[in-house]
Amino acid sequence: MLACAGVVHTDAFAQQPAPPAPPEPAAAPVPPDIELEIERAQEAAADAMREAEKARREAERAREWRGRSHDNVVLNIGDDSRLPADETAAGVISIFGSAEAAGDVYEAVIAIGGDARVTGSVGEGVVAVLGNAYVDGKVGEVVIAVMGDVELGPNARVSEVVSVGGRIIRDPGAIISGSQQQVGFGGHFGEMHGLRAWFKECLLYGRPLAFDSDVRWAWWLAFGFLALYLMIALLFDASVQRCVDTLEERPGQTALAAIITVLLSPVMIAVLAITVIGIALIPFLAIGLFCAALFGKAVVLGALGRRVTRFIGIGPFSHIAFAVLIGGVIALLIYTVPVLGFIAFNVLGFIGLGAVAYTLIVALRPTNAVAAAPAGSAPPDAPIGDFTEASAVPPAAPAPPQAPPANPSNLELTTLPRAGFWVRMGALFIDAVLIAVLVNWAEPTGHLMLVALAGYGALMWKLKGTTVGGIIFQLRVVRTDARDIEWETAIVRALSCFLSLVPAGLGFFWMAFDNNRQTWHDKIAGTIVVRVPKNQALV
Repeated sequence: MLACAGVVHTDAFAQQPAPPAPPEPAAAPVPPDIELEIERAQEAAADAMREAEKARREAERAREWRGRSHDNVVLNIGDDSRLPADETAAGVISIFGSAEAAGDVYEAVIAIGGDARVTGSVGEGVVAVLGNAYVDGKVGEVVIAVMGDVELGPNARVSEVVSVGGRIIRDPGAIISGSQQQVGFGGHFGEMHGLRAWFKECLLYGRPLAFDSDVRWAWWLAFGFLALYLMIALLFDASVQRCVDTLEERPGQTALAAIITVLLSPVMIAVLAITVIGIALIPFLAIGLFCAALFGKAVVLGALGRRVTRFIGIGPFSHIAFAVLIGGVIALLIYTVPVLGFIAFNVLGFIGLGAVAYTLIVALRPTNAVAAAPAGSAPPDAPIGDFTEASAVPPAAPAPPQAPPANPSNLELTTLPRAGFWVRMGALFIDAVLIAVLVNWAEPTGHLMLVALAGYGALMWKLKGTTVGGIIFQLRVVRTDARDIEWETAIVRALSCFLSLVPAGLGFFWMAFDNNRQTWHDKIAGTIVVRVPKNQALV
């Protein structure tokens, strides 16, 4: 019994639960300053690791490139840059073109206004501005595309990828050891071939337009503005006509008004901003200047086109809107000429703004008191005794306008003023642009340009005594002996132009020093170029 009781007692004691462990003491809170120090230490350690990784990559790249020749830089402006697969270079750079590297590049591949394509290895980075970046090789640091896409092929090994305004297209086999960032603007700019073509074909040559299929959008934009100018001429024909008259009658005052307007506009905006109250007027001033510029462009195109349409004078062809259309076509052709295109674009807008400003000044100027006095009244400063009944007689009606004089004879033409150097060069330039457009359309290689220009000149001199450029600038080719121009004279004069052109154009510049304003081909053919009166028709 005792044994059994002991056993039972022992089992019961064994089944009793163990006493609970004493609670661990709570960790003391970390002071804020120590926690900040810990974070700084962690950041410093992360920076040190990044620097070590960068140094490791630099050392690896140095080992890879040790012994290679990489002093050359492949650089092109306005053309593509290419590095073959079996060559090395320090860099591949293209401005307004594409950069392609199939070989090894020590530093970077950069394309501005074009695409960057890498299938080899690049030590530092790949950058494409206004273009796409394609990488199917090893890049030591970063791949960046601004306003374009980044595409990584299956063999791509890069550190970081950044796309601004585009997409990141990644093959599953591509490896990005660092970060990738995609910055968007609510749109996709990956396909900007038209803009890149405009940079390459237009901006690089200093012209707004070019005969290239990739810049069709620029032509549509130009035609859209021309339609706007035509609408202005149709809706405000009287105002446009008045401004055109002002521009033709007072070109000096118009240019001065343009200069004053351009100089005073920022001053007026600054004064309005200083007064605080006038800040509300600044948007209206800006809108007014913008509308005046549009209106002025229609005016200057009308003045340019009226150099041609005033010889027609038939029904609707005499309307100022038709002159704006003709002037717009001429301006668009001029815009395609390198360097001169941008100059003409800015000068036409500048002169148009001056024409509008000066016309407003003339319209707001108070009229003369004598001219404003009614018929039969005495002038304000005339003595009362001098006012007689005779002075009260109304003035006679003005005589009806007389018809323009008939075409002068060849002898009379020889007495007219000789055309100067610049006006003849302007006429020749217009003819050259016209023939260049036609030749480019018929025969794109342009080998027949000079032959076509000579044939065109001979034909026009024989039939009309002038060319299209001569009609615009009121020029006429006449013989010094006052006889009519025959085929022999026209052909000899056209062929002699090549002689004037050969010695660096000296034969053309000769007119600037000749007393009779004759070029070499004028002296050979026995001709002179005169300026006919404005009321004299040339066609």
